[in-house]
Amino acid sequence: MEGGGRVSWIKYGPLVSLFVVFLALWFRSPQNAGLDDRLDTVLSSLLRAERKVGINNVARPKVAVGFGGCVDLIVDAVTLLNKIGLPPTDQPLHHNYIENEVQLAQSFSYFFAPGAAAERFILNDTLFSELVEASRDLPGNRWAVGGNAPVMAGRMATEGCDVLLGGSFSPDFTDVLSQHITVAGNIVEEPDIHLILEYPSGASWGHYISRRANRYIVHSDDHNPYLASMQEFTAKLETFKPDLLVVGGLQMMDNFPFQSGERDALLSRLANIMSSSSAQIGVHFEMASFVEESIMEDLLHYVIPHADSLGMNEQELPNLLSLLKGANITVLSDPNPRVATVLDQMREVYRILNQRYKDATAEGEAYGAKVKPLTRLHVHTLAFQAMIVTRGSQWKNTMSATAKASLTANRHVCGSNDIDPSKARLIMDDSFSVSRQEGSQRIPLQETRPVSCWDEADYEICVAPVLVCTEVYQTAGGGDNISAAGLVLQI
Repeated sequence: MEGGGRVSWIKYGPLVSLFVVFLALWFRSPQNAGLDDRLDTVLSSLLRAERKVGINNVARPKVAVGFGGCVDLIVDAVTLLNKIGLPPTDQPLHHNYIENEVQLAQSFSYFFAPGAAAERFILNDTLFSELVEASRDLPGNRWAVGGNAPVMAGRMATEGCDVLLGGSFSPDFTDVLSQHITVAGNIVEEPDIHLILEYPSGASWGHYISRRANRYIVHSDDHNPYLASMQEFTAKLETFKPDLLVVGGLQMMDNFPFQSGERDALLSRLANIMSSSSAQIGVHFEMASFVEESIMEDLLHYVIPHADSLGMNEQELPNLLSLLKGANITVLSDPNPRVATVLDQMREVYRILNQRYKDATAEGEAYGAKVKPLTRLHVHTLAFQAMIVTRGSQWKNTMSATAKASLTANRHVCGSNDIDPSKARLIMDDSFSVSRQEGSQRIPLQETRPVSCWDEADYEICVAPVLVCTEVYQTAGGGDNISAAGLVLQI
C-alpha cells in the first residue's frame, strides 16, 4: 500500500503542481494584478513616447562635454564603514569638507537617514587612502569610468551622438570609452579615484535606516578642480562645431584649497568659452552637490548667465533657488518632494534668472560677455521627471525627451537596458497639483498617456512618472545619464 501511494504521487505530482499554480493565479490578489497591469501600461506608453523621435545615425548630433574625469570605486557604504570600524555617531552633522573619521561619520549619517545624495572633499589624504585601500578587497566592489563629463559623454554616445570630451585621462581610461568619443586633454599616469558609497532603501547603520537608495561620494581629487583640459578642449571646439555644449564637474572646485584668485581665473576662462559659442548652439550646465556659498555665487556670476539649459536634482533645485532669493544655501532638502513643490520652485528659478537676463541686457553686456536667457530647465527626482521649455526656443521634442529621461532613470539604476516591470514601482501620486497655490488644477496620471504636458506663460511644462527600480544596481551617475538622455532628443 505504501509503495503504491508513492507511485501514485510520483505519477500525478506534475498535475498537482500545475493545479496549485492555477489556483494561485486564480486567487491572486486583484490589487496586485491591477498594479502589474498598470505598470505594464505605463511602461509601454513611455516607450511609445520615447520612440516618437529617432536619432539620425547618418548625421549624428555633435556634442562637446567638459570637464574632467576619474575612476569610480563603487562599494556598499555600510559594509565599508563596518570594515574600517567606524561607529555610528549620535550627532548627524553637516560638514563642508571632511578632515577626520568623526566628521565622516557625522556627515554620512546626516545624509544617509533621509537618503539624500551628497559629495564631499576629504582634506585628509591619509584618511582617504585608508578608505580606498579598505574598499579594494570588499566583496562586490566595482570600478567604473567616473566624473560628470565622461558619464554624460558615454550616455550621449550610446544614444547616437558624436562627442568631444574635455578631460585629462590615463591611456587605460581612454581605451574603454566609446569609439564615438574624442578626448581633448592631457594624458595622466594615474587617474583620481572617487569613492562611491552606495546604499539601498532600508539599509541600516546603527540606529539609522535609509529612507531611499542613494550614494555618498568622497574624493581627494587634486587634478579635476583645475579644469586642466580647458585649453585643448577650446582649441578643438572650433573645428568640431558642436550642436550642443555641456558643462559639468564644477563641484570638484567646491571647498578645494585654491590659491587666492585661482578659481576666479579658471571660471572666467570658462565663461569666455561658454559665451563665445554661436547663438544657435545650446549651452547646458549640469548642477551638482555644492555646499560652499562662495562657489555658488561664482557660478551665478560666471557660468549660469551663459547657459540656456540647466539640469539638477531635488536637492540642487532648492539650493539654487535659496541663493537666488538671497538666503543661505540649503544643504538638505526633502528627498521625496511633491510635484507641485518642485514645479513652483522651477517656475521661480526660471522667472528670477530670466529677469536677471533682461536686467543685464538692458544695461548692456553683462560681465563684458554675452549672456543667454534660460530656455530649458530639467529637474530629475526619484519619483518623476519635470521640464520647463520656452516655446519657440531651439529645444524640441519635450514630451519625448521627458519620457526618455524617465526610462533612463530605471535603466541606469537597475543596470539594464531592458526594463522589467516586476522590478519597478510607481511612487508618484495618482494625481498631482500643478502648484501649491490654493485652487490649482490637478492632473491625473493616465496610464496610456503618462507624460503630462501643458502651456503656461511663455513656456511648456512636461512631467513624467519614473518606474522606480526596486533592485538597485547603482545610483551614482544617475543624474548625469538622465540629463544626457533627455538632451539628446532636444538638439
